[in-house]
Amino acid sequence: MPTLLLVDGSSYLYRAFHAMPDMRNARGEPTGAVFGVLNMLRRLLGDYKADRLACVFDAKGKTFREDLYPDYKAHRPPMPDDLRLQIEPIHACIQAMGWPIVMVEGIEADDVIGTLARRGEAAGYDVVISTGDKDMAQLVTPRVKLVNTMSNEVLDEAGVLAKFGVPPTRIIDYLALVGDAVDNVPGVEKCGPKTAVKWLTEFESLDGVVAAAQQKEQKGKKEEWKIGGVVGDKLRAHLDFLPLGRKLVTIETDCELPVTLDELHYGASQQETLAEWFERLQFRTWLKETRAAMGGGAADSTVAGDAAPAAAAPETPTQASLLGEPGAHRKGYVTLRDWASFDAWLAKITAAELTAFDTETDNLDPMLARLVGMSFCVTEGEAAYLPLGHRYPDAPEQLPLGLVLDKLRGWFESDAHRKVGQNLKYDMHVLANHGIRLRGVAHDTLLESFVVESDKGHDLDQLAKRHAGMLDTLSYTDVCGKGANQIGFQEVEIGRATEYAAEDADATLRVHHVLDHRVKAEAQLDTLYREVELPALEVLWAMERNGVLIDRELLLKQSDMLGRRMLELEAEAHALAKQPFNLNSPKQIQEILFEREQLPVLKKTPGGQPSTDEEVLQQLALDYPLPKLLLEYRGMAKLKSTYTDKLPRSVNPDTGRVHTSFSQAGAVTGRLSSSEPNLQNIPVRTEEGRRIRAAFIAAPGNVIVSADYSQIELRIMAHLSDDAGLLEAFAQGLDVHRATAAEVFGLQASEVTSEQRRYAKAINFGLIYGMSAHGLAKALDLERSAAQAYIDRYFARYPGVARYMEETRRFAREHGYVETVFGRRLMLPEIRAAQVGRRQGAERAAINAPMQGTAADIVKIAMRRVYDWLQGSTLQSKLLLQVHDELVLEVPQGELDVVKPKLAELMSGAARLKVPLLVEVGAGANWDEAH
Repeated sequence: MPTLLLVDGSSYLYRAFHAMPDMRNARGEPTGAVFGVLNMLRRLLGDYKADRLACVFDAKGKTFREDLYPDYKAHRPPMPDDLRLQIEPIHACIQAMGWPIVMVEGIEADDVIGTLARRGEAAGYDVVISTGDKDMAQLVTPRVKLVNTMSNEVLDEAGVLAKFGVPPTRIIDYLALVGDAVDNVPGVEKCGPKTAVKWLTEFESLDGVVAAAQQKEQKGKKEEWKIGGVVGDKLRAHLDFLPLGRKLVTIETDCELPVTLDELHYGASQQETLAEWFERLQFRTWLKETRAAMGGGAADSTVAGDAAPAAAAPETPTQASLLGEPGAHRKGYVTLRDWASFDAWLAKITAAELTAFDTETDNLDPMLARLVGMSFCVTEGEAAYLPLGHRYPDAPEQLPLGLVLDKLRGWFESDAHRKVGQNLKYDMHVLANHGIRLRGVAHDTLLESFVVESDKGHDLDQLAKRHAGMLDTLSYTDVCGKGANQIGFQEVEIGRATEYAAEDADATLRVHHVLDHRVKAEAQLDTLYREVELPALEVLWAMERNGVLIDRELLLKQSDMLGRRMLELEAEAHALAKQPFNLNSPKQIQEILFEREQLPVLKKTPGGQPSTDEEVLQQLALDYPLPKLLLEYRGMAKLKSTYTDKLPRSVNPDTGRVHTSFSQAGAVTGRLSSSEPNLQNIPVRTEEGRRIRAAFIAAPGNVIVSADYSQIELRIMAHLSDDAGLLEAFAQGLDVHRATAAEVFGLQASEVTSEQRRYAKAINFGLIYGMSAHGLAKALDLERSAAQAYIDRYFARYPGVARYMEETRRFAREHGYVETVFGRRLMLPEIRAAQVGRRQGAERAAINAPMQGTAADIVKIAMRRVYDWLQGSTLQSKLLLQVHDELVLEVPQGELDVVKPKLAELMSGAARLKVPLLVEVGAGANWDEAH
C-alpha cells in the first residue's frame, strides 16, 4: 500500500532542543535543535518509502481550545530565545530539502495531523505518524501507527494497549481522566494511570465511569457509592469538567485544510539554499554532500602511516555524528609506526602555524604518569597517533621512546611552535616526567570554554559535542572499559588507540577554532583569557611541580589524637541519648533526635524523612546538647579522614612532597579549586585545623611565607558600590569593622565595644554574601527585627552599597549573569526561577559573585606577577600553594628580607581599585606559624 508520512514538527522542535547538546556555530548562534530535527527527517526518509509526506507545525495565535478553556496551555513558559532563533533555519532547511510544511492558523498541529491521517486512511494509504506525543495514540488504527525516532518506539494497536493499558479507542477517555499536564488540562485529582485503566476496564468507557460514579449500591447494611473512597469523591467533584476535558484532549479529524493529499509530495531539493544554510550552521559533512550533489565533488586526503579503522555505529540516532556517518571523521586518522611517517608529521607540525597536541599515559596522577603515546593535528579531520609504549600480546613494534623524544625535544621546547591542547597542564607534567619543558602553549580549550561559558561542562567530549558537532566521540571507558575490567591505555590495541587519541587532537583543534572566534568577539573575554587565565596555567603547573613538604609524624600523632577525641565524643553522645547508636548513620541519628528525643523537625529530605544535615544540626545545637556533640564529631571525623589520615599517604615517593592539583575551571566564580589532596578547605579558625597547617613545613634552611590579602572582598565592594563612607574608611586605613560599628550605632570609633565590632563585622561580611535579616539574626543570635534594624541603619549610612545591590539584582534578572571588574561573566540560570527559594539563592549569588570573582582574578594576576619576578631573578624562593586570597611560598632564610616586601608590593599592585589593596605577609617554620 502507498505510505503517508506525517511528522509532528512542533513535538520534535522542543524534544530536539532539550535532547541535543548546546551546539553553536562560530557566530555563537544555537544550532542543536536544527541538527536534531533535520537528522530525524533524514533518518525517516531512509526508514520509510513515503509516497506522500508532510512536516506539520503549530501556527502562531490562538486556537479553538483557548476559547473553550482560557487556561489551556496557559502555564507554558515562552519559547526559549535559543529555540526561537532556530525556527527560521529549521523551516528554511526542511523546505529546501523538499519536504512540504503545513501550518494552519487557528488549528493545532495535532488536529492537522489527525485530519490528514484520516483522509490518508480513507484514500488507501498506510499512515505513519512520527511524534513523541502520547495524545496521538488515539489516532492509531490497523492502518495508522506511531513512530518515535528518538526512542525507536513503534506503536500499533497492540503497542498502544501494552503501553497504556487501554486500546486506541479508549485513549481519549483515559486522557480525560488522568489529565494532560503538558497542555494544562486537569484530570481527576488522585486518579493516576492505574486507576483510569481499572475504571475503563470495569465500566468500558468514560460514559460508563460517569454513570457508575453517580450510582450507589448496597454493601452489607449500608448503601455506598459504586465508586467509593477519596478518589471516588474527587471523581464526582470533577464530573462537571469531564465533558470539557474530553473535548480538549480529543484530536480533531475533520478540519478544513488549505492542502490536499496530492499536494503533499516530496519536492526537488534546493541544493544552493541548503548549501548556504549548512555553511552558516557549520554542518560540515552535510555541506560537502550538498556541494557534491551540485557537482562540486569532495576532496579526499591521504597521509603517510597506518589508517585507523572506523568506529562502530552509534546505538541511538541522537548520537549520530554531525560530520556524516558515525566515525566518518576518523577516516583521516593515521598511526605513526615507522620513521618515514614520523618524519613526515614532524615536518608537518614544524611548518604549522598551530598544532593540537595530546598525550596518552599509563597513570592519571600527573606526577607519576609516563608516556604511552601522543597525538597531533594541524588540519581539521587529519590527525596522527604516535604509539610509544603499548604492551599487550602480539603488540606490533613501535618507535623507541628515547629517540622519538630526542627528535621532538626542539619542537616541544620552542616558543615559536605554537601548541593548543585540552588541559595542557597535565601534558606539561607528563613531558616534565621525561625531562622535557613544554613551551609555546598558545591556547587551552579548557580555559577558552571556561571563559566563554563558565557554567557548563568543560571536558573534551562535551566541548566536541557542543561546538564541533562530534556527537559520537570515543570516551576513555569506550576503549579501556570500566570498573574491575578496566585496562591501562598501554594495553589498548594500537588501531583502537589511534581512533581515540587522534580524535582527541582533532576535536581539540575543531573546538579551538570555534571558541577562539567567540573569545575574540568580546574584548573583555579576550583580555581575561590572554592576561589572566592563560598565564596562570604555567604558574599552577610550577606550583604543583614544587609540591609542599609535610611532617608525617606530626600528622600521624594528630590522627591519633582526633581518633581518641572521637571516641570520647561518641561516649558522651551515647550517654546523652541513653543508648548506643552509630554516629555515622543518618538513619540512626534521625531515630534518636526526632523519635526518641522529639526534637523539632526543621527540614525534610527529598524522601520525606527528617533531615540531619549540617545546617539542621547547627540550628538544633543552639538549644540542644546532642546535636552540638554530633557536629563536633563530624568535624573531627572529616579532619581525620580528609587530612591527618590521607596526607601522609599522599606523599610522592620520588619527591617526598605532597603535590596537589589545581583546577582553573572548577568554580564558576573563577576561584581555584584543589584536589588529590584538597588543600583549600583546611579550617584555620579551629585549633585542630591550625595543627594540620602546622604539619606543612619548610625544608631545612627555609621558612614558609604566607602573603594574604586583607579584607579583599570588602575592598572590592567599596570599589563596585562607590560608596563614599566605605571608600573613606579604606582610604584612611581605618579598622573598617570598627568604622562600620561607629556608623551603625552612632558612636565615635573609640567608643565601639568589641561586641558592637563583632556585629558590624557580621553585617559587613554577611551583606557581601547576600545575607538576609533572617540569616543575620541567626548568625548573631538576635531577634529578626533587631537584625533588620541593624541592616536598615547600615544601608542608611552606606547608601552606595544598597544602590549597588539593587542595581546588581536588576542587571542579573535582565541579563541572566553578572560580571567581575575584569569582565568575567558569571551565569545565574536560577535568577528567573519560579520557585522563590531558588530565585532568592540566585539573587544572593548575584551580589557576592562579582566580589568573589574579582578577588579570584586579582589573586591569579598577583600569582603571575610573583612567579615572573622569581623566574627573572636568581632567587631560590618558590611558590607552593594558592589558597583563596593567600599565596604560600618556601623561602630560604637568606632571601626573606628581599621576598617579604617585594611580595607585598607585587600583590598590592595586581589591580588598581578605588581603594588600596593591603597584603599581610608573615613567615614561620610552618604554615600555621606564618599566619
